[in-house]
Amino acid sequence: MKPHAPRKRFGQHFLVDASVLARIADAVAPRDGDRVVEIGPGLGALTAVLLDRVATLEAVEIDRDLVARLRRRWPEPRLVVHEADVLEFDFGALAAGRRLRLVGNLPYNISSPLLIGLLSHRASIVDVHFMLQKEVVDRIVAPHGGADYGRLGVMMQAFHRVERLFDVPPEAFDPPPRVDSSVMRMHPRAEPLVRDAATLEGLLAVAFNQRRKMLRGTLLPWLREQGLDPTAPAFALEPTARPEEIPVEEWARLADALLDARAARPQPPGVAP
Repeated sequence: MKPHAPRKRFGQHFLVDASVLARIADAVAPRDGDRVVEIGPGLGALTAVLLDRVATLEAVEIDRDLVARLRRRWPEPRLVVHEADVLEFDFGALAAGRRLRLVGNLPYNISSPLLIGLLSHRASIVDVHFMLQKEVVDRIVAPHGGADYGRLGVMMQAFHRVERLFDVPPEAFDPPPRVDSSVMRMHPRAEPLVRDAATLEGLLAVAFNQRRKMLRGTLLPWLREQGLDPTAPAFALEPTARPEEIPVEEWARLADALLDARAARPQPPGVAP
């Protein structure tokens, strides 16, 4: 079979280290009956290891040449390959009542938008095991108060229990990326900390847009414009605090209160709240 040249536009760095592949499969621990979906299977290195443990597997791959290779190597129903852009893929429709276990070595250029996009499908997901750029995982698992804590971490932690599993060096890939990678696990929370992802995302965009400034000069005036009193006893916001000092739980409480405040505001005739 003709060698496949990695394509930069798809961010292709193929995982080739057998020990890392085995560690990922061990972390996932798939069993027959699980609905496992691999994102970006590439040349099929992780696919092969997973198929040693389960009878069938599904995958989402954008590169049509790789799709053809995968289908030749593992015809359906052993492997079902969905040729699609994962950023536009409907995981909810795929689940169709059977919750999914997602796994994959994600291209670095799509990791953040994919993670945010998957929030709308979280009810269809059992768990997630992704390899990402290490600095992205640093941000996802960061506690409040540190330099890595920010919008992405708050969003993920509000809806998931997150865990870094292990780091992976560049030489585990072909071609090697210029950065280290990390494998992480996420379990969707049975009860998310916040009711509405879009409200939380908008709140964090305002707060972290000027993350080095105190809340009294950025977020607090904006909240008042939205009809919310940020000095109310229900909130624990110090005017001199900065966004990275606010815990996830407090961001969630603010987002819920903001959602309620907007719903309570008088609406012009004919406009739904």
